[in-house]
Amino acid sequence: MIFLILLALPNKGRISEPINEILDKSGLKMTVQGRSLFAKTVDENINVMFARARDIPEFVADGVADVGITGYDLILERGVENKIEFLLDFEFGKANLVIASPENSNINSINDIKDGMKIATEFPHLTEKYLKSKNLNLEIIELSGATEIAPFIGVADLISDLTSTGTTLKLNRLKPIETIVSSTTRLIANKNSINDPEKKVKINQIVSGIKSVLYAQTKRLIMMNAPKNKIEEIRSIIPGMSGPTISEVLSNNGVVAIHAVIDEKDVFHIVAKLEELGAKDILVVPIERIL
Repeated sequence: MIFLILLALPNKGRISEPINEILDKSGLKMTVQGRSLFAKTVDENINVMFARARDIPEFVADGVADVGITGYDLILERGVENKIEFLLDFEFGKANLVIASPENSNINSINDIKDGMKIATEFPHLTEKYLKSKNLNLEIIELSGATEIAPFIGVADLISDLTSTGTTLKLNRLKPIETIVSSTTRLIANKNSINDPEKKVKINQIVSGIKSVLYAQTKRLIMMNAPKNKIEEIRSIIPGMSGPTISEVLSNNGVVAIHAVIDEKDVFHIVAKLEELGAKDILVVPIERIL
């Protein structure tokens, strides 16, 4: 079957599972058979390809895939940021690419780094570009993993590595001394695909679906029964997206049912205020999508 859009997704890693959950909630459910590299979706015009996150930027830039989801750091490392279109920042998968030195070294800042030192990294392009911006000329040792061990086996004086909490660096007796770039998970598109009228329709549907899930994650639906004479006070507490929905409760003329969408961060304080106003049977439930 001929499909219109190929969406490239990470085949593993820390962002793979949350991305798949978001796509599932957006309604773009996938049918995966075993360890297949491809999957169909409920939309016959959208197929999925699973690939290494670090390869996805180039696949999208070259037109192998129409759209893809990967880390901003990997996009910059591949040097394709001007060859693709940025569609959406998921604002998760946050991490920093940092330069780190052994805790017992005298290298405590970028000013302590000297020409001729060695730095080990999985991000040679980004690291070299940053060092050149600081007029530093270091020997870059490219490693495919276990970067943290490099300073302790004489391979390098420093490392450049991705960290989200700093825990791994600390466990390996390393200290971050400079941040090269901050990264989050991004949705990107091939420039030819996004400019193709037919493909653009489908790509916009993918963007809209993902946005609806991300937005809903920060909201909650609150429902309650409350005294009719407290409606105005309750409305001032939960204005809702377009104002709360209010309906009569047939079994009691003095009570109304109220529904509203509120920010998740406000739930604790809002519920307390509603109880003070006599609200009963309060329910707070998650929302899958808001369009």
